[in-house]
This record gives sequence, structure tokens and C-alpha cells, in this order.
Amino acid sequence: MKSIFVIATLLFVFTSINAQEPETPATQKYFTDTVLINQNGEQMRLYSDLIKGKTVIINSFFATCQGSCLPMSRNLEKVQEALGERLGKDAYIISISVDPTVDTPPKLKAYSKKLNARPGWYFLTGDKESVDLALKKLGQFVDNKESHMNIFIIGNERTGLWKKAFGLAKSEELVKVVDSVIKDQGPTQK
Repeated sequence: MKSIFVIATLLFVFTSINAQEPETPATQKYFTDTVLINQNGEQMRLYSDLIKGKTVIINSFFATCQGSCLPMSRNLEKVQEALGERLGKDAYIISISVDPTVDTPPKLKAYSKKLNARPGWYFLTGDKESVDLALKKLGQFVDNKESHMNIFIIGNERTGLWKKAFGLAKSEELVKVVDSVIKDQGPTQK
């Protein structure tokens, strides 16, 4: 009888502990917390550090690209200017390299300086497996870096509103899309 009481008590405690554990949000399960490295050499988790509770503008690129990457990055520079003080508060820019073996944090730092990137704009790399996983989750994975997407993903994780925009569109049009995703954001995220 004593052992049944002990088992029942243990089951109650175990059930109570499990009931108190918060369920992982579906967006976190989807995006995962794969670890990437920013231009300052800091580790950042894809969901928890970069997407959770934020409005984000995400693109894929590589620093040695001789095609569309620089014009798209210049468009993001104009979006950054249009955001002004809202960058790093109301919206964040996330640029993920499709060439992580070449695009090391120091190379990304130099690239970010070319674009006058301010805090709130992250240039990310990491081990190939982690970068590939992040790009797959974002629908931006390619086998050949030259085939990278010319699409920006603009999303508001809090409201669930996600849009895509052509990265080579006029910067004024891109700013309109970003503003439309930010507008119903609610209080500023810190």
C-alpha cells in the first residue's frame, strides 16, 4: 500500500511539473534555434535572438557576389535610412550568407562597413550545416551560391504577418512593404 502511495505521489509531482513547463511556440519549433555567427563574431540563435517578437527583413547574399547582391544590399541600406531610429527597435535586418566557408565574421564586418550598417542589421554566417538549415527554414537555400534568391522576406513574428518582396525593386516600394508589416506591431520591442 505504501508503494502505491509513493507511485501516486510521484505521478502527481511529475504531472504538476510537466503542466508548468511552457509549450514551445510553433514558430520556434519551425525556425529552430540553430546558432549562427554575426559580423562581430557573436553567436545568435535564429529564432530566440533574431526573430522572436520582432519585425525582420531577411535576405540571403554572399560578400564576393558580382551580380545582384550589392544592389540588393544597397536597397537594404536605403531601407535602413528610411527606418531611421526604428532600426534595432521596430525592425531588424538579417542578411544571411549563402557562402559561409568564405564569408567569415571579419569579411562580413568589412562588408557591413561598406553599407554603413548600423546596430540592428546583422550579417550572419556559421558552420555550413547551421547556415544551410537556417536558409532551408527561410526558403532561401540553394546548392550553388550563384543561384541565391533575390527575394526579401519581411515578417512580423508577433502578428504572424509575413510578406515577400523583390530585392531589386525600387527602395521606396520596399520601404512601403516594410512599413505595412511594422504598422500593427504594437509596443516597441527591446
